[in-house]
Amino acid sequence: MNTEILKDTAPELITLLEKYVNVASDKSKVMMTTTTFNILNIDQHTIDAVVNLKKINDIRFVNKFQEAINEKLPVGGIYIGCVETHEQRILRIKSKFPPVVSQMYQLGDFVFKRVWPKLPFLKKLYFFLTDGRNRAMSKAEALGRLCSCGFRILEIKEINNKLYFVGQKEKAPVYDLNPSYGPLFAMRRVGKDGKIISVYKFRTMYPYAEYLQEYIYETNNLTEGGKFADDFRITRWGAFLRKCWLDELPMIYNLLKGDLKIVGVRPLSRHYYSLYTKELQEKRKDSKPGLLPPFYVDMPKTLEEIINSELKYLKEYEKAPIKTDFQYFWAILNNIFIKKARSN
Repeated sequence: MNTEILKDTAPELITLLEKYVNVASDKSKVMMTTTTFNILNIDQHTIDAVVNLKKINDIRFVNKFQEAINEKLPVGGIYIGCVETHEQRILRIKSKFPPVVSQMYQLGDFVFKRVWPKLPFLKKLYFFLTDGRNRAMSKAEALGRLCSCGFRILEIKEINNKLYFVGQKEKAPVYDLNPSYGPLFAMRRVGKDGKIISVYKFRTMYPYAEYLQEYIYETNNLTEGGKFADDFRITRWGAFLRKCWLDELPMIYNLLKGDLKIVGVRPLSRHYYSLYTKELQEKRKDSKPGLLPPFYVDMPKTLEEIINSELKYLKEYEKAPIKTDFQYFWAILNNIFIKKARSN
């Protein structure tokens, strides 16, 4: 049955599949489906690989579909699927229509397929009209959904204007019941006493991008200033908001709520927090994170320098909290507005 489904498959895709899966084996399930029911019908103890050749853009409940695959596979099992990314979608539209028509189609497609699903009052209407078929999806969202469903990314490869991904089951899914799509994004960050707090910002990344931090770190590493290199999770609009610091305006709510103070170390994700030394992790628990970090005083370039910068601030703050924050506050403002300091 597997070989019958694959008979008209591109040689490049066959090579990718055979690298990870024995497609002739009874323990490999090769499918072309958008229905979770077909996954649930698989005997859980008979397979170690699932290959689905239908793009996930056409699956109504993508996470439920991939969570079902996760449940059927043993730890270490392989799941291979594909997606048509935003960029690939634009190329397809451009190839079908003349330039003027293509531009108009792209605008309509952007509004209907990307804006509508992110607005609460239009989201239900969008899914009623489309049933989730042919939805627009970024590379970051597709891979982020994969990771949130408990898979580690082994490889991605573009074949025939589709992005194929190879995932390996490493844990149970997160079961994110309230994924964020809208312009306002609540980030889960490590706060005082190690408690997880929700820090609000305007969205600068694609949905589900937060689940890709470990993957981005492993494949891209860090640039000067502790940022990820070539971070494809950031949208064009998001890059503009970050450059002007407009994305951080909602954090004023966290300041008023008492989760943050004006000057303090940056609120970090659990993954980024895990990269810090044990000494700094413990020191961070003693005070609230802040809106204005010591980063803008020392302008460190490497992770080690960032760690030293934060340790220096926290040790000084421990001895004289008010004096330290007062000095850092004016030094930060001077560097930002006079010396035009910026993080990458």
